[in-house]
Amino acid sequence: MVELIFRPVWFDSLGAKSSCTLVKTPDLSLLIDPGIAVMQPSFPASTTEKLAWLDEGMREIKKACGEADVIVISHYHYDHYLPHELEILRGKLLLVKNPNEYINDSQRERAERFFGGLCERFGGLSLADVLGERTVREYRNPMEGLPVAREKDFGTYNSRRSELLAKGERWFLKRVKRWNQYLRIPEIKFDQLDVKFPEGRTFRFGETLLTFSNPLFHGIEFSRVGWVFSTMVEYRGEKLLHSSDLDGPIIEDYADAILEADPDILILDGPATYMLGYMLNRTNLNRAIDNARRIVEGIDASVIIYDHHLTREPRFREHTKPVWEASRRCGRRLTTAAEFIGREPIVESLVKK
Repeated sequence: MVELIFRPVWFDSLGAKSSCTLVKTPDLSLLIDPGIAVMQPSFPASTTEKLAWLDEGMREIKKACGEADVIVISHYHYDHYLPHELEILRGKLLLVKNPNEYINDSQRERAERFFGGLCERFGGLSLADVLGERTVREYRNPMEGLPVAREKDFGTYNSRRSELLAKGERWFLKRVKRWNQYLRIPEIKFDQLDVKFPEGRTFRFGETLLTFSNPLFHGIEFSRVGWVFSTMVEYRGEKLLHSSDLDGPIIEDYADAILEADPDILILDGPATYMLGYMLNRTNLNRAIDNARRIVEGIDASVIIYDHHLTREPRFREHTKPVWEASRRCGRRLTTAAEFIGREPIVESLVKK
């Protein structure tokens, strides 16, 4: 009898940006990243179609919230949480990205508005009523936790990469100054809402363990987009890993961590190939492809959902061809969320018209 089950609630392959996943064990029902956003202008569909998929996805996500005891929000991008739909959070335990550190400026601003809304809706308070004192501390250079990526030989790209990393470190130090200036947003608990920051922690619900990674770059090293965390659900030895937005993963150490975890079910976001030549260069695309290929070849998963970011353009399979080829060689079930539930990815159906 399968006792850890999951359902892709909404993903990019269904026509709107999301990686919302419902996971159930005998102990709890968990909803990961209940957010959704309309597709980008380059997506080959009309505005009317895009809005229709957005509305459909919103309905499915709200319905899934009604099934959940615990809701996870890995970061404050709108395709991962619904900041204006607070009532669907009533009665829940929220495990959300720490808004005080390892966060960029725009997501901190979003978090302040989100927490302000939570305080007003569920506690009759303003955010100012709950803010704590500033906490000044040192933060380790994140590259120190990425020994493989740090030492990787990129050939002729090495000098350019060194420049980019040095620039990234300067940006990171500016973020540290900001984090040390923030008034701390605390974990909060009201009668109808409990909010905790889960990075680097494990929570037990009966025989179910929820384990959360430390903050991870959203894509490349020192990505200006910010940080996220991954979620592992384990029940009696069976494991599901939701990677959140690692963009491939691009970073080798993150791929190694997935290989070490060896999940039975993997929810893996892909590289944003629709931004190739703009925010994604060929070197980092090749890294993402190689890392995903290693994961497909190296874990003993019954299914890998390869979606989010990836299925926003019609050539996604061509752009990540070695990953799909590896899945066929290994007999691994690599699939988009749409295909997993018996539908054709929207972006592929559009180009057949």
